[in-house]
Amino acid sequence: MDPYLNEWLNLVIRFAHLITGIAWIGASFYFVWLDNHLQTPPQEKAEKGIGGDLWAIHGGGFYEVAKYKLAPPKIPSTLHWFKWEAYTTWITGFLLLSLMFYLGAETYLIDKRVADLTQLQAVLLGIGSIVIGVGIYEVLVRTKLRSHGIILGIILLLVGTALSYGLTQIFSARGAYMHMGAIIGTIMAGNVFFGIMPSQRALVKAVEAGTAPDPAYGLNAKVRSTHNTYTTLPILFIMISNHYPMTFNHSANWLVLMAIVLITAAVRQYFVLRHFGKQKPLILVASVLATIVLACAIAPRSIDLTTEQQQQVVTDKQVSQIIEQRCNSCHSEKPSDAVFTIAPTGLVFSNIATIKQWAPRIKARVIDAKDMPFMNKTGMTSQERGQLARWLAKVDQK
Repeated sequence: MDPYLNEWLNLVIRFAHLITGIAWIGASFYFVWLDNHLQTPPQEKAEKGIGGDLWAIHGGGFYEVAKYKLAPPKIPSTLHWFKWEAYTTWITGFLLLSLMFYLGAETYLIDKRVADLTQLQAVLLGIGSIVIGVGIYEVLVRTKLRSHGIILGIILLLVGTALSYGLTQIFSARGAYMHMGAIIGTIMAGNVFFGIMPSQRALVKAVEAGTAPDPAYGLNAKVRSTHNTYTTLPILFIMISNHYPMTFNHSANWLVLMAIVLITAAVRQYFVLRHFGKQKPLILVASVLATIVLACAIAPRSIDLTTEQQQQVVTDKQVSQIIEQRCNSCHSEKPSDAVFTIAPTGLVFSNIATIKQWAPRIKARVIDAKDMPFMNKTGMTSQERGQLARWLAKVDQK
């Protein structure tokens, strides 16, 4: 595909994914907040079948919101449904996954250092992992386990850990993280399609037929909505994880991902409880402490240099040659790389001054995370990284 066209498709689809994702997550957060803030209604409302109500002020006006225990006596002429936010988020997400990681499998998904896959093999494994992950969830959530949230949560965490580990053994680190995100995102959209919407249609159908709605429909939808609530923050992290290689490029990246999933889910739990008026600041404190511990645990180790290596002088000229040979195929005024025809993020190493200007960033990506050069496609050696590390250390001291 023409690189310029690819960039425009990437921009348009990513922007659409962001907009629809905001709409879906915003609606999800609002309705969870709404459910958790409903109060016992006055007697005249309770007699009409209303189970809870809420007053709010926003945008210069007062709002009165009421929720029926099951359903109103009749369906109003205008009934607002919330489904397309979820569907369009999934559709744009899958299009973006296909554009970057399937059409661009040899660039973003396949890492020959991990597994020597063909493009077709990588695509089939990627789609297969999504089908397997979603399939396992759907089987489990349709059993009696759905009534035992803690047990089901533990089982799903173990399944997620196994999938996370397996994906990092066949894909690039970025590709593995994105596919975990695709699995979680598809489960969330599936909760809307397979659980929430059928339950809502059944409630509407019962009211239209004049029969009493089965409470099981509402309970089924609530269970799946709750699951979506706790997976929202983990999937948001995965969406931005490409920008933070210290997480996905760690040797235990699969374990790092699951730790972040637990931390972010705990943060969501704090806010859910807060909606009920239950202040549990220790959950938030524990999440912050866990994040600090994780950051310390995966902190990059300094390169061990022999006394002879430490005494060796690395000149500006040597560093310029390394950057020219290993980095400038992408980070130059006119990149020669077949994929990155424009310098990524506009970063150009035109001379030693610009290299020194970006020294902290070079250290973070080339020395600490080691995710640059991208997929090490230019073959930077450990010796060259060591030379850069010694030179960068001296630059940092000045």
